[in-house]
Amino acid sequence: MSKRDYYVVLEVSRSATEVEIKKSYRRLAMKYHPDRNPNDHQAEDKFKEAKEAYEVLTDSQKRAIYDQHGHDGLSRQGGGGGFNADAFSDIFGDVFGDIFGGGRRGGRSQVYRGADLRYDLELDLEQAVFGYDTSIEFTTLGECEPCKGSGAAPGSKTTACETCNGQGQVRMQQGFFAVQQTCPRCKGRGQVISQPCDSCLGQGRVRRKKTLSVKVPEGVDNGDRIRLTGEGEAGRNGGPSGDLYVEIRVREHAIFERDGAHLSCEVPLSFVTAALGGTIEVPTLGGNVDLKVPAETQSGRVFRLREKGVKPVRGGSTGDLYCRVVVETPVNLTEEQRGLLRQFASTMQDSTHNHSPRERTWLDGVKAFFGTMRS
Repeated sequence: MSKRDYYVVLEVSRSATEVEIKKSYRRLAMKYHPDRNPNDHQAEDKFKEAKEAYEVLTDSQKRAIYDQHGHDGLSRQGGGGGFNADAFSDIFGDVFGDIFGGGRRGGRSQVYRGADLRYDLELDLEQAVFGYDTSIEFTTLGECEPCKGSGAAPGSKTTACETCNGQGQVRMQQGFFAVQQTCPRCKGRGQVISQPCDSCLGQGRVRRKKTLSVKVPEGVDNGDRIRLTGEGEAGRNGGPSGDLYVEIRVREHAIFERDGAHLSCEVPLSFVTAALGGTIEVPTLGGNVDLKVPAETQSGRVFRLREKGVKPVRGGSTGDLYCRVVVETPVNLTEEQRGLLRQFASTMQDSTHNHSPRERTWLDGVKAFFGTMRS
């Protein structure tokens, strides 16, 4: 029986990359694997067929011969046929190693990057807006200085691990199914320490306190992160260090609230200034400024002060400051003041002018509501 086209078998185009071929093979191998399809000979045949196609198309030399001469060209070269369990073990470990924790092909011991760390840095609003230089202290796993991260006592030597023969990995196989795992004895090093370092007890890393200077740029906000490359935990087996992420937390401010680039605050306004108008002093992060309040200003009115907000850390125009005025009712009045207010109230009632437009509108709305209820 003639063989099917390998590209058709793996369901990829003839221009497919090795990554695309591996992805398609992984899907088909998982689908038709004998362990998932016991006593299904048709699935087993498809599994072998997919393996054979994968073995050819991921070998640049075999693929070139196949593309030019097809199956006959591979037969003349002595390749592209038959199912070999040992060869499959290598292929399967390569394709599925990332799923089951296997290492690289070639038997090299595993190298581990150090873990990333996070540090929460609390700032006042002013420090976040204008920038801030500080130092932080934290605990991390650093490289052991006496053994330079090897885990072996100075002057001693390591020996090849007998369990994995210095490969750093061991292979577990059951039938066609095979995976590679980190060697449980040497932990992926490939070497066994006969005389551990007294400082790190053979781990190659020790826990220590570390102090770093941090420059906080202008305009940072809650949740922003500053990345300090290589300042995280030290790697293992010669791996690179992780990174340190300084996460910003801005404390609540007594006056201002922040919304992105904009700030807002409430400004108390006296009854007289609200009625007659005037100039009041309002705070900004850059100092106090004068705000002109027109006559007959109502409580809740918002005034906008341009470019009195925050310059965003990622660029863009400076935000604004929004001042919401709150008209204050006088308290602790003297009898004379109370009398003056009563006289003032009587002039308001006798006047033909509408001095309280919002009150009149609200009362009209209440009357209309109850009128609808009665009908």
